[in-house]
Amino acid sequence: MKAFVLRSYGSPDVLELQELDKPEPGDDEVLVRVRATSVQPYDWHLMRGEPFVARLIGELGLRRPQITILGADVAGEVAAVGKNVTEFSPGDEVYAMPKQGGFAEYVCVPERELAPKPGNLSYEEAAAVPLAAGTALLAVRDHGQVQPGHKVLVNGASGGVGTFAVQLARAYGAEVTGVCSSRNVDLVRSIGADKVIDYTEQDFTRNGQRYDVLVDIAGSRPGSACRRVLTGKGALVAVGGQAGRWLQPAGHVFSVLAAGPFVSQRVSSANVVRCEETKRNLMTLTELIEGGRISPVIDRSFPFERIPEAVAYQETGHAPGKVVITVAD
Repeated sequence: MKAFVLRSYGSPDVLELQELDKPEPGDDEVLVRVRATSVQPYDWHLMRGEPFVARLIGELGLRRPQITILGADVAGEVAAVGKNVTEFSPGDEVYAMPKQGGFAEYVCVPERELAPKPGNLSYEEAAAVPLAAGTALLAVRDHGQVQPGHKVLVNGASGGVGTFAVQLARAYGAEVTGVCSSRNVDLVRSIGADKVIDYTEQDFTRNGQRYDVLVDIAGSRPGSACRRVLTGKGALVAVGGQAGRWLQPAGHVFSVLAAGPFVSQRVSSANVVRCEETKRNLMTLTELIEGGRISPVIDRSFPFERIPEAVAYQETGHAPGKVVITVAD
């Protein structure tokens, strides 16, 4: 099979297209023929080996990458199954968040992390869902505990996670305000935001409004300023922050969590990579997608051979929605 391999940290140029042996599924694994994948900050953080603090605490290899094939989202067809697999058969259309391996023509995925692809989505659309929508689901449903009538603010509403967070908050009955740049105001409004704040014109932490839940994806304001916009029992859910070589965005998230024991609001962080309920969450997302309550927003699509270019584009941080990759036959 063909795969883009990461042997050392660096720019997208370090991703090398190579011919590798097709993997063999283990007893509890499914071999998926990848038809589409997507690119996200998770991938280029692994590619860059940043922030450096992640190397020191063991989440990244200290000198070289632990993960050699990036690509945390996958949509495709079942090619083969292990002897213990009972839910899937060759030819089934599936999607998954294997956390690695999507930048290849084939990937092995544990059966517990695989779900049937939403029937109303193409492979490209389905590949835009797992990590971004899964993170948004954790932030909105689990950590934010959004209920009908809640007022929810999504800071970073036009990105991959943000576009899903806006839609999910609406699906759970909330009144949603999205924060984004001028050029994405119409997009955020079109996916269901009741109100949109253009951060180039207004500081959402100083407009006097109060919210029950703040999903902070952009990490553009200090935690103390974010808590100021919450009700006394509101929830601040930190998802990400501004990128940096040494500490950020981890530093921003840690600083938000550090204040938790000392404030009245609930403070937490949504990290889908460590979630053990991947399959169940994918099934929930499938139900919401097939019911027409949420849908992926795709900015650009690239062919498989241009994955380094796609990563470079996504790394600029200006992509509204998702960047997807089509893997041809």
